[in-house]
Amino acid sequence: MYLDLLRVRMDSEDYRLLLKVVAPALRALDEQRPEGVDFALDPEDTEHLPQQIRDEAALVIATAVTGRLDNQLVEIQVDGTGPVRVVTDAATASDPDRLAEIAGCIQQRQQDTEELRGIAAASGMPTDF
Repeated sequence: MYLDLLRVRMDSEDYRLLLKVVAPALRALDEQRPEGVDFALDPEDTEHLPQQIRDEAALVIATAVTGRLDNQLVEIQVDGTGPVRVVTDAATASDPDRLAEIAGCIQQRQQDTEELRGIAAASGMPTDF
């Protein structure tokens, strides 16, 4: 339903690009329950796209995962990283304390990833995860 609304609202070429970006995630949802899948837009697949299409893609995936139409995209400041765009429900989007908690989780995840990269490098293992 959400995709149909976007098809009517968006330029045909932009809509085609959007479908190309979200198709892998939508297929993965058909194959596996959302709890078992981590959804993020691949930077290599989306870096050439306008921010508006990337934002819509994130909202399409969130709608498919949650079944909710009240998802919102917000930009939060993460120390050491800068602004990060996340999709969340409307209540969380309007709660500064909750957004700060999400920023803290993102920062912790990035620190953990860097620590694991260091361990992998010291062990002679690949660091491109």
